[in-house]
Amino acid sequence: MRLRSFSTAILAFAAMAVAFNPPLHRMEIKQSPPAPASAPAPSPVPSLNPARLAIRSSYALVWDAAQKRELYSKGADTVTPIASITKLMTAMVVLDAEQPLGEPIKIEQEDVDTLRNSLSRLPVGWVLTRGDLLQLALMSSENRAAHALARMYPGGKEACVAAMNRKAAAIGLAHTRFADSSGLNAQNVSTARDLARMVEEAGRYSIIRAITTTAQYEVRAISPPRSRLFGNSNGLVRNPEWPITLSKTGYISDSGFCLVMEAQLASRPVIMVFLDAAGKESRFGDANRVRAWLEPAFSLAQNHKAQGHPPA
Repeated sequence: MRLRSFSTAILAFAAMAVAFNPPLHRMEIKQSPPAPASAPAPSPVPSLNPARLAIRSSYALVWDAAQKRELYSKGADTVTPIASITKLMTAMVVLDAEQPLGEPIKIEQEDVDTLRNSLSRLPVGWVLTRGDLLQLALMSSENRAAHALARMYPGGKEACVAAMNRKAAAIGLAHTRFADSSGLNAQNVSTARDLARMVEEAGRYSIIRAITTTAQYEVRAISPPRSRLFGNSNGLVRNPEWPITLSKTGYISDSGFCLVMEAQLASRPVIMVFLDAAGKESRFGDANRVRAWLEPAFSLAQNHKAQGHPPA
């Protein structure tokens, strides 16, 4: 999908709707925090055997968002760096602040990453709207965009990070801490269980759903009068067979390759969290493995219901 402006992206999505300063090393929490939502756990999905799912990420959680139950977990309570998954929280607090999405913001030299010297396709000196910066931070994981959003937050970068930590506490992310808005700092940490809850919260923002499921976006700078095409960092979004409703990737050397994603599998919303994958494609492979594992069982559950059997 090739969108020429931020407003076009949001209108398109609306139309579719109508038709802790913790230690840097990873540590295991002895007492698991509560599940992302409190609801009685129904009986297991028929034929759903976690032993048959070979997840290659170090830490993972598969969460049935409709039934509010855990379907699979692997080290889900281990605190670990989360890299650019951070940007979901950055976007939420920026939107909560209700700053004008059309306000022009200039990319400054201070937005350049000097911690890891990461590459960027967003030149210093370009002036874009806040909405465009949100688009690039979430969809393409542009660190300069995320930094500029925090810099222009009411009270500046420190106030933005403080708001991120307050919101994390407010929504029950007991083991999540943020140190910057981009995720470049390894002190941005969480657990797979906390991140499933964070994805649920991010899903309340229709604009975040729209942005993170956009395959590509052509940004047109206010100044200089130039444009550049950006793509989604999650290649699965470009696959029409994947019904993805929210997505975010992340990577720094401390975190490994990460992915959080919500998708409709057999018409049921499922949240997947994969952290510390060894290879860039492994996290996407894990998502495909979860889908192949879940959909037959979900279809079986639907057939049982259609035949008058008790729901799974």
